[in-house]
Amino acid sequence: MQLTAVRSEASGPSDREIAQRIAAGDHDELQRLMRRHNQLLYRTARSILRDDVEAEDAVQEAYFLACQSIGGFRGEAKLSTWLVRVISNEAIGRLRKRRRRAEVIRVSSTVEPIREKLDLNVTDMSPEQPEDAAIRAEVRQLLEAKIDQLPDAFRTVFVLRAVEEMTVEEVGICLGIPTATVRTRYFRAKGLLRESLAKDIDFSLQDAFRFGGDRCNRIVAGVLNRLKELPHRSA
Repeated sequence: MQLTAVRSEASGPSDREIAQRIAAGDHDELQRLMRRHNQLLYRTARSILRDDVEAEDAVQEAYFLACQSIGGFRGEAKLSTWLVRVISNEAIGRLRKRRRRAEVIRVSSTVEPIREKLDLNVTDMSPEQPEDAAIRAEVRQLLEAKIDQLPDAFRTVFVLRAVEEMTVEEVGICLGIPTATVRTRYFRAKGLLRESLAKDIDFSLQDAFRFGGDRCNRIVAGVLNRLKELPHRSA
């Protein structure tokens, strides 16, 4: 299935026009393109490589490779979709090389076989307090760690579909898989993620509203101090 190319902005150049400008050496246009799609490409690479530094390096390499062939872009799909395919190929190639190196030196490197946002809404338009920021950071780190643990076949589909909010058709074109496969992998990824998060949350509930330590000491001391202030009563 092909997607009809759309204009990058309401009155701006089409994706094909942008591609031709970059192919002609327009570095300003290239910079705008990179800033517009850096997050998408980084998230795609990161979902495959599971390494921040290597993902960043892969994105740079993918842009370089894209510039060499962008003149052949015909606008049959979105330019962003075309770029995701480039970064996917680059990241997958790096992953294969990493695994081959691991086999040679006998090191085990086996990878464990929203719109919805997991029904989690942590957006707050009011000024964020330090405590809220800390909680958000912890939630984000937990979610990122759980996404990293998803099987390879599901992880990139989930990131593109849930985090980047691509359509099923767009994900299928980006990864070269049928839309039915996208739906199946996305559904399975959500199930695995919820199951994994639920285990951590159930475990954490045991520590909720813990009573002890400083709080316990403060209450005991407070009561004793107040009792000391009462008039002495003889037996």
